Amino acid sequence: MKTNPIRAAVSDGRVQIGTWINMVRNTAVLPLLKAAGMDFARIDIEHASPSIETVADMALLARALDFPIVVRPPKANREWITRLLDAGVWNLHCPQVDTAEQAAEIVAVSRYAPMGSRGMTGASGGTDFESGGTPKERLAFANEQVFVTVMLESGGAFDHLEEIAAMPGIDALTLGPTDLAQDLGVYGTPEMGPELDERRNRVIEAAKRNGKTVAMMVNDVAEARKWKEAGVLLLGYTSEVNVLQDGYRQVVKDIHA
Repeated sequence: MKTNPIRAAVSDGRVQIGTWINMVRNTAVLPLLKAAGMDFARIDIEHASPSIETVADMALLARALDFPIVVRPPKANREWITRLLDAGVWNLHCPQVDTAEQAAEIVAVSRYAPMGSRGMTGASGGTDFESGGTPKERLAFANEQVFVTVMLESGGAFDHLEEIAAMPGIDALTLGPTDLAQDLGVYGTPEMGPELDERRNRVIEAAKRNGKTVAMMVNDVAEARKWKEAGVLLLGYTSEVNVLQDGYRQVVKDIHA
């Protein structure tokens, strides 16, 4: 079976730059992003509409290209995690994780025994249709390749930050900035930026204490550099929707100038 490039990169301390895919369904977007120098693509099926078939097609191509995808499911539960892993997705971006109990459930359903109780399947995209080695070796190898990021998106989640960060099987931490701002009552206010930065720093410190990686969504180059210097290894640079829209807006503005 193939190895997960994101896990290998963060183990080496290498910064990885990706982008959200919210609209494009054509799998050709993956080699396009790789040719542009990106390290990964993050597919959103919580707030966007790709089908499981589209995600499965992208997962197989991602493995063939050695260009990993990360997927955010609508809910981080057994149903979605099992389907995504079996389709060939290595990297899970789990939304709305508020408690250590939720984090433990995610670990349990994303890893085989003895670490968890992930549902067993036969040859699939998740195994690259390979069957070499002993069953024990195959399960252990699969467990090593899965990479789980949990999203803290409420003020209450920060009451359990240390427990979540310390949990074996949780690989990376991040926050959902707009949902968190809404929950904190600062969305759209001057306090939003400083409040979110304070929470981001808390996530970074908790990750350092517990040997975990940090992922961060960034909207411009200055923001990306700021969090890169703070030790963030997984940088999600805006989305393909924003890049296209901003690019065309600027072109139209320049032509009419």
